Amino acid sequence: MSESTARVNPLGTAIAPNAARRNWVPYVLLLPGMLWLLVFFVLPMITLGSQSLQEGNIDEGFVFTGNIGIYADAFARYWPHMVRSLIYAGLATVIALLLGYPLAYFIAQKAGRWKNVVLILVIAPFFTSFLIRTLAWKTILSDNWVVTQWAQQLGVTDVLQAVGLTSTDSLLFSPFAVVMGLTYNFLPFMILPLYASLERLDPRLLEAAGDLYATPWQAFRRVTWPLSLPGVVAGTLLTFIPASGDFINARLLGNAQTTMIGSVIDSQFLRVLDYPLAAALSFVLLVVIVTLVALYVRRAGTEELL
Repeated sequence: MSESTARVNPLGTAIAPNAARRNWVPYVLLLPGMLWLLVFFVLPMITLGSQSLQEGNIDEGFVFTGNIGIYADAFARYWPHMVRSLIYAGLATVIALLLGYPLAYFIAQKAGRWKNVVLILVIAPFFTSFLIRTLAWKTILSDNWVVTQWAQQLGVTDVLQAVGLTSTDSLLFSPFAVVMGLTYNFLPFMILPLYASLERLDPRLLEAAGDLYATPWQAFRRVTWPLSLPGVVAGTLLTFIPASGDFINARLLGNAQTTMIGSVIDSQFLRVLDYPLAAALSFVLLVVIVTLVALYVRRAGTEELL
């Protein structure tokens, strides 16, 4: 091999040209994804950030003025909607985790030859429009449907009123309806990461825990739960983040008192046509979510190490 065609690594030995080319393969494969993120994420974010610092109106046009004060104004005017969105998304995430974890465990460890069938049933709602799935809940939670009637007879509506999720005996057009819609629509995003994590769980570890006189609860707390934490973190993030910015469920299942920040942004962009304020609200929501996610991931990582 000639010196002109060979490369030398830090140890002083020659690297074959084929090996050198292989070193570039990962970067070449990564390039399309990076270009996609650049064109459809980074550049739009830069444009949105620039738009948030403009002033003007739709008739006379908008001019960049560096009006940083719009962020304080946006947060001061709409912080209740922001907090409400985070609360609804948090409740939906917790409920989805409580419902999704047992189902994911069953699919991964107990379903056997029916595993693929149950997985298809989990993702089957995705074959239907998000809008249609949400509209279906208007029928499910309507006053003349069996769900509301049973809830009234069993006193469930009284409990929901006591905790502030409804204001009347009706389930529809209430915070409860919005949370249920969010939970249903994003539940598959919780189940699938949990299944992927629990499916790799070695049953022999649970057998070993039993041999060491661990109760089923102790085996779950010390073995199953820690090993499934990556799926829990992924599922909760995939549920909480899109639920925080959702506005379809609040618009179709809620009322004027359940308006979420996504509805405000949508209204500012498409109805009020106040683009700077809408862009500022979008960035405020982004910063809040990123901060909460960073704190959550750090906390989850600490628990996983423990």
